[in-house]
Amino acid sequence: MQADRQSTLTEVAQLAGVSLTTASKAINGRDRISEVTRKRVLRAARELSYSPNLVARSLASGRSSTIGVLLRDPMIHRIAMPIVIGAESMLEQWQLSAIIADAREVVDRLADLAAMLRQRNVDGLLIVGDNQGLTPSISASAKIPSVYVHGRTTNPRDVVHLVDDFAGAVAVVNHLVEVGRARIAHITGPEYSPAVQQRVLGIGHALEEHGLQLVGGVRYGQWSQRWASQAARDVLADAPDLDAIACGSDQIAAGVVEAVVASGRKVPDDVAVTGYDNWTVFAEETEPALTTVDMNLEKLGAAAVNDLFAMISGTRLGGGTRHHEGTLVVRGSTDRHAP
Repeated sequence: MQADRQSTLTEVAQLAGVSLTTASKAINGRDRISEVTRKRVLRAARELSYSPNLVARSLASGRSSTIGVLLRDPMIHRIAMPIVIGAESMLEQWQLSAIIADAREVVDRLADLAAMLRQRNVDGLLIVGDNQGLTPSISASAKIPSVYVHGRTTNPRDVVHLVDDFAGAVAVVNHLVEVGRARIAHITGPEYSPAVQQRVLGIGHALEEHGLQLVGGVRYGQWSQRWASQAARDVLADAPDLDAIACGSDQIAAGVVEAVVASGRKVPDDVAVTGYDNWTVFAEETEPALTTVDMNLEKLGAAAVNDLFAMISGTRLGGGTRHHEGTLVVRGSTDRHAP
């Protein structure tokens, strides 16, 4: 193929081994073809660097090939950015682009931003919530397909994608028990946080399943290393025989490790420590590196966009919450033979 000539849809169809009609349906996101076939066509399109005429496609379909991404709170950009990256990876597959708008923690701005984006003819909205907290539903006023991620809404019929924090906490406790720990304490963030609440429930459930009890009750506090260090000193003073501390975040775990080491104990020999988030700056830079739960935020964003694209294409999806389990990453803070 000549370098100065753009690939054609016919060539994409031939490479994928499908008809021209099927290739067109796959490229334009139509239903009634299998996901396997769609992926084969999209893979062929990427190999041939095929770029459809988006203007012509938009005129034919009445769509802009653009979605709006609304961020509720700029303070959670560390969480939101991986979600957006995962969303964009899926958007590339569907030949879509995104416009990102930030509500700056003013929830009333969400509806205003949605109206602004609707005026720009976006095909749908992806609303990134605030640490699993409740987000006011704007689906009815937006009047275009809308999917929510990392935050529940006030409308149970909305399509919502959440990290399964309960399951993540269960995985942490199961791992600690597997490595021989039985006296486990829990130091975590603010009690009002829905993510904290789910992790506390998960830890309690898993401990009960193993016939164990939490040492010293739940220590609620701030997402802060300094606070976590003091909380760990208090826990160690109250229960000097504890052998593990499960933490509500990697930032908290980093402060806990400092306190454990300062007390003359070794991590993980005397006290195993776990985090949550797999936030690289803490998880990998703490010594030893932290065993933690990766929330797989990029996959979360991709799954949410997949549902949004289905809605844009006319597929009727049942509302409700889709929970996505994280991945336990074992490192040196619980297993000295681990990386």
